[in-house]
Amino acid sequence: MQAEHARAIPGSDTLEWRRRVGHAFSRAATTYEDRAQAQHAMGTILWQRLPERAATVLDLGCGPGHWTAQLSHHYGAQAIGVDLARGMLDEAHRRYGIQGRWVCGDALSLPLASQCIELVFSNLALQWCHDLPGVFDEIHRILAPGGCALINTLAPGTLGEIAYAWSHPDRPAAVERFANSRHVRFAARQAGFEIHLEQAAERFYYPDLTAVMASIKGIGAQVAHGGPALTRRDIAIAKRRYETLRQPAGLPVTYQRLTLELHKPG
Repeated sequence: MQAEHARAIPGSDTLEWRRRVGHAFSRAATTYEDRAQAQHAMGTILWQRLPERAATVLDLGCGPGHWTAQLSHHYGAQAIGVDLARGMLDEAHRRYGIQGRWVCGDALSLPLASQCIELVFSNLALQWCHDLPGVFDEIHRILAPGGCALINTLAPGTLGEIAYAWSHPDRPAAVERFANSRHVRFAARQAGFEIHLEQAAERFYYPDLTAVMASIKGIGAQVAHGGPALTRRDIAIAKRRYETLRQPAGLPVTYQRLTLELHKPG
């Protein structure tokens, strides 16, 4: 019964969903680094939790390779960067070359041997995988006893301003449903981890709606769900709604950050 409850985390992964995610992030590969203000800021929070030593390191959902290269330099060993999007891996190889070992792979079926990794680093990737129990099982499998996984993912309430501005009764939800902290904690515990979890709201500001949407689309975080095409009227309504949220610093975009420290017992 408990296992069934764990699998109730929103949705179930499908090949079509993973294909769309991979396609969206591949298209954004060349613009990601320039527009990933929020992602870099949250990755820095994760970086501050790094263990002192790790001989084998995996950057799960590595994108264009920034953190993979940083991890390689920090630990003096070539980190492995795994991503579902081939376009991201091509960009990572172009930017960083042998500063990482670039591997195309799915978080649900990692192309790595069991117990071969001492540290998993994953910054804002797991929220795109609907089968969190399956992902945590895989991370547990590849981690060596005593190994650690440091993960940033997103919780409900993320991009709430965008959901408000673009809401429409005849259209799919503008923002992906994210698993809440209770579901995340339960799934990680079921996989066998000792868990420390922190949730915090991270807010970033942009000058106008065009910049807001570029920050989302430019990092790949806009996966098509179908529905009718947007009209000029839709865009005008969204712009007016978003303007009601304006603050002195600009238009806000809020992320509900979930930071997990997962330890595999030795």
